[in-house]
Amino acid sequence: MKELSAALAAHLATGSTTLCWCWRLSRRDGIRQGFTDHDRDLVFDGTTFEAAAGFTASEIRDQVGLSVDNLEVTGAVSSERLAEADLAAGLYDDASVEIFRVNWQNPAERVLMRAGSLGEVKRSGPAFAAEIRGLAHYLQQPRGRVFQYTCDADLGDQRCTIDLGNPALTGTGAIVSAASARRFTASGLDAFESEWFTQGLVTFTSGAASGQKLEVKRHTSVSGVVTLELWQPAREPLAAGQTFSVTAGCNKHLDTCKAKFANAINFRGFPHMPGNDFLARIARPGAGTS
Repeated sequence: MKELSAALAAHLATGSTTLCWCWRLSRRDGIRQGFTDHDRDLVFDGTTFEAAAGFTASEIRDQVGLSVDNLEVTGAVSSERLAEADLAAGLYDDASVEIFRVNWQNPAERVLMRAGSLGEVKRSGPAFAAEIRGLAHYLQQPRGRVFQYTCDADLGDQRCTIDLGNPALTGTGAIVSAASARRFTASGLDAFESEWFTQGLVTFTSGAASGQKLEVKRHTSVSGVVTLELWQPAREPLAAGQTFSVTAGCNKHLDTCKAKFANAINFRGFPHMPGNDFLARIARPGAGTS
């Protein structure tokens, strides 16, 4: 049940209201943006809520129990702060969302209607549709350790202990040419063998994608030409001269941990765990006897 301030309750009781919707997005990189369906900008809590930003919200659906409540926001990329390239690059993935009902004549009279996070974002040209999920969806996410063959640590974290500051494990380079937002040739990595950075992490240090971190799908070095292909598109435009750093890739298998990093003692998987074939095996008379 929502608790209304006395001022907002009195305003609602008049029967003639001046209400609007305000949405506040907080991205994982710390950027906060506000939007409203009112025809003028509103300001509260240190956030400017931009008017006429192309947002239209569906009805909010509440459900009893732990089912995930959601609604959908649709619109066009009409705000200068809501860039299509940022949507495509995943900067809004899992951004936290707060939805307010506000008296636009006095923004201090407001109530938080919903808090959640952005789910699936669908785009078609300049238009987009974003799913907003309730907080209950976090209860469906895995927590704690998972028993599996592969390692569940991240290369270089406290559980892995590998020092990524080692020059043998981290390279720096610059883009020579970009075939797309996911694939480019690079300089500065000639000392590393092909596939060394496959499944590693690229961090752009200049240009439009500065600060963005993306996983490497494949690293090849053929006749002196080094190519990096990413799993997700970088923020465009990628251009010659943009710099980056890239860390060695790890497929999280025990053999790789031993051969590539000499770090089997810190391997965080369960490589000897019996699999489905063992569990489905049928016991036969005399099996295992000589």
